[in-house]
Amino acid sequence: MASSLSSLLLPFAMLSGSSFARSLSSPTHQSALGDKIHSLNIRCSNLELKVNSLRTGEYNDGLNLRRREMIGMVLGVSGTFIGSFNANAAGLPPADKPRLCDDACEKELENVCVPMVTTESGLQYKDIKVGDGPSPPVGFQVAANYVAMVPSGQIFDSSLEKGQLYIFRVGAGQVIKGLDEGILTMKAGGKRRFYIPGPLAFPKGLASAPGRPRVAPNSPVVFDVSLEYIPGLELDEE
Repeated sequence: MASSLSSLLLPFAMLSGSSFARSLSSPTHQSALGDKIHSLNIRCSNLELKVNSLRTGEYNDGLNLRRREMIGMVLGVSGTFIGSFNANAAGLPPADKPRLCDDACEKELENVCVPMVTTESGLQYKDIKVGDGPSPPVGFQVAANYVAMVPSGQIFDSSLEKGQLYIFRVGAGQVIKGLDEGILTMKAGGKRRFYIPGPLAFPKGLASAPGRPRVAPNSPVVFDVSLEYIPGLELDEE
């Protein structure tokens, strides 16, 4: 048994005394082996970092894709609401807008029996109702209601909506030329529709207010005007 045990241990004994064993136990070889193990650890660490980086990149790509999808959805919804808002704002005029000329009045104005007057300047008008008061002298104040429209009938300004009379000096350049000229021949208590050509209206145009049509430069406009009274020239009460 001892001999068999010795025979089993003999290779290790011989190996431990060999040059190979001595080389393994030398400091130089141990240092080289340590360097190789350290290099292998670094490579494994770098490989792990690359894998993590790839996973992080895939996650970020997925996150960015989700963000782009969400932004697209938000912009799409916003565009829908904006388009709807613009469509509603452009649908002028609503039926309940206060006017100086109702449907019966409009039909009357279409009647050829109501004469169209054209002045030398190109101003045109039709009397809806002829007043029974005095006409205003140049420079006098007048109190009037008005509804201003583009030719399509869309309202861009109105004293009725503001709930107050518009008071100004007629013939003094405080209003557009077409009104300055046309109101001078009206009588207090009268109502008239003016068809005002571009040069007598707004040469520079008017920017569109929310829910209002734009008035292009030198474009024709339509004004319904009711001359309520002339301060200082009111009719004497009987």
